[in-house]
Amino acid sequence: MTPTLRTIMLAASAAVTALAPAGSALAHHSFAMFDQTKQVELRGVMVSKFTWTNPHAFVVAQSSGTTYALECSSPNLMTHAGWSFSTLKAGDQVDIVFYPLRNGKPGGMLKTVKLPGGKVLSGW
Repeated sequence: MTPTLRTIMLAASAAVTALAPAGSALAHHSFAMFDQTKQVELRGVMVSKFTWTNPHAFVVAQSSGTTYALECSSPNLMTHAGWSFSTLKAGDQVDIVFYPLRNGKPGGMLKTVKLPGGKVLSGW
């Protein structure tokens, strides 16, 4: 391999290595889909499912025949806020506050959850 070709290959390799993490960062969505000027509060909702996964955890809950899909923060950040993979279980009755979806569908970004024992945790 000639010195010039080796230099080009090394530069290309360095560029690919430096830009590789940008792909996942660019894939992350905007929070514009949530109307953060409004808050919805629902009391006594039943948790259907709690998904503890990256990049975001999710709570699926039901209230008055409507199913809500609520996006949370990352499990890493939620752990620092007092959450664990077993904080919520299907059948738990909780109070929630969330920022609704702008499109009007039932769901949004979880702001807080009040657990059956009275403890309040932030979803973000």
